[in-house]
Amino acid sequence: MNQRFRWPDEQLIRAAQDGDLTSLTTVVVESQPHVRKFALSLCASPQDAEDAAQEALIILYRKIGTLRASGALASWMFRIVRNECLRQVRLLVSRREEATPDMPEAETEPSAEEAVLRRQEVRRISAAIGALPRDQRQVLLMRDVQGLPGRAVAQALGLSNAAMKSRLHRARTTLRRSLEAPDRAPAPNPDPPAGGETRPWTP
Repeated sequence: MNQRFRWPDEQLIRAAQDGDLTSLTTVVVESQPHVRKFALSLCASPQDAEDAAQEALIILYRKIGTLRASGALASWMFRIVRNECLRQVRLLVSRREEATPDMPEAETEPSAEEAVLRRQEVRRISAAIGALPRDQRQVLLMRDVQGLPGRAVAQALGLSNAAMKSRLHRARTTLRRSLEAPDRAPAPNPDPPAGGETRPWTP
C-alpha cells in the first residue's frame, strides 16, 4: 500500500542478523518511518511517540538477532512500540499516585500485600487505557493523567472545548466500564499482519 516507504526485505534483515553493520544500519533507517507511524497511533502525545520510536529503534539495533522470522519484523516492532507506550502510561499513573498527598494518620508504609495489589491495579488501568481508541486515549492521558488544563488539551488536539469534553466523557465512560468488569481483560489494539513468528519481548 505504501509506495514511498517499504519495510526492509528479508535478505537485508538476515544479513543484519548475521552481523553485517551496513545492513543493520539500513534496516534501522528503512524501519524508522513505520515505527514512527506506529508510535503516533499508540502513544498519548507526539513527544511520547518520539520517545517510544527512538527506544524501539534502539532495541531493533541491539536485539535484531532475537527476531526469529525475518518476515515478522513489522509485527515485532509494533509490539515493541506498544509495550513502550504502555510503559509510559504506567510511569505516568505511578507518578500521579506518588504525587497525591497521603491522608492524615494514614500508614506511612503500605504492607507487602497492599503494594502487590497496587501494582496489579496500575497494570490493569494501563492495559484498559491502552485498549481505548487512539482519539479517546490521547485526550484521557493529557487531561486526567498528565493533568493538562482542558483548554490546553483542546488546543493541542485541534478541537473545540465542547468536542474535547465530549471525547473525554466517552473515554472516561469506556474506561470505567472496562474497569468494572474485572474478569474481562481489555482487548488490545490489533497487531498488523505478521509474516512469521516472533519471540515474546518485554521491555
